[in-house]
Amino acid sequence: MEKKYNKGLIRLIQGDITEQVADAIVNPANEFLQHGGGVAGAIVRKGGKIIQEESNKIGHTPVGSAAVTGAGTIKAHYVIHAIGPRMGEGNEDIKLRNAVSQSLQIAKEKSINSIVFPAISTGIFGYPIQKCAEIMLDECIVFLNSDDNVMKISICLWTKEDYMVFEKRFKEL
Repeated sequence: MEKKYNKGLIRLIQGDITEQVADAIVNPANEFLQHGGGVAGAIVRKGGKIIQEESNKIGHTPVGSAAVTGAGTIKAHYVIHAIGPRMGEGNEDIKLRNAVSQSLQIAKEKSINSIVFPAISTGIFGYPIQKCAEIMLDECIVFLNSDDNVMKISICLWTKEDYMVFEKRFKEL
């Protein structure tokens, strides 16, 4: 499913984010940029230890922000590490919104034309998938409508159930 916003596009897909062809993929990272498990672990396993090595050089990154590294052998040029919130830490919605917004800002600064996000913070961080869909889609739409951004933004969901949650929210917009 996809929709145009201004000069850009938002697209939902179901699949493996490490297999997506784009200028950048987004890693739902922790604040220490240690990529051991979940999507982060899969990205490093697929792209190589260079991603972790570059992340180690960056070090601690505040929750609600983002950082960028190379993508190793993944079919992208960059990995943008979005530092999403853990459920229960406080101000989770604002932190998620900021992590998405900063990821998009980094993409714009790097002249990235295509970016693929996962559902940020919904795994071991426990953020509700419905709320994630609302915030991520809203933030992507605001970004595309705020400027003449021609970016193609994809949101890649691992499970059919997660895809259906995002699709329901997307149809409401």
